[in-house]
Amino acid sequence: MPVIRPVSDLRNKTPEIEKICIQEQKPVFITKNGKGHLVIMSQDIFEEQQALLDLYEKLDEAEAQSAAGMKRIPHVEVMARLRAKING
Repeated sequence: MPVIRPVSDLRNKTPEIEKICIQEQKPVFITKNGKGHLVIMSQDIFEEQQALLDLYEKLDEAEAQSAAGMKRIPHVEVMARLRAKING
């Protein structure tokens, strides 16, 4: 269930909003004049979501390359190349 608070709570109840974001790891939706205005979340959750978005973009790109018929390298070969680089 989303946590929804009025914009006045940012000023008056900041520690309570911080607790929800950090301890409960939930975003807080802030309304202004009864309409959605902001979303506040912990930095950790934000960074996790950004990393997931980056991963999804890379997966989409890989799927597009695969669909376009680009040459694939087998996993065994990739690992062998990496080991050769690491081990010199």
